[in-house]
Amino acid sequence: MCLAIPMKVIEKDGDRGKVEQGGVVREVSFVMMPEVECGDHVLIHAGFAIERMDEQEAAETLQLIMDVLAAAPERPEDA
Repeated sequence: MCLAIPMKVIEKDGDRGKVEQGGVVREVSFVMMPEVECGDHVLIHAGFAIERMDEQEAAETLQLIMDVLAAAPERPEDA
């Protein structure tokens, strides 16, 4: 399964930079979206920014992901 996570751009230097979500910071590539700027919210997949979104859409998407995880049955290896 593939999943893209909404994150906020906190640093940009050319086509590389850093994004943050919930205290987690990741280095990513903006090569597919060179127009993004610090403060933008983007979907991150496999280390690449793939889509820009507004802050509300990012929050709603993140909440949906959290709801799905909370509803998932506990796996035996997690017990």
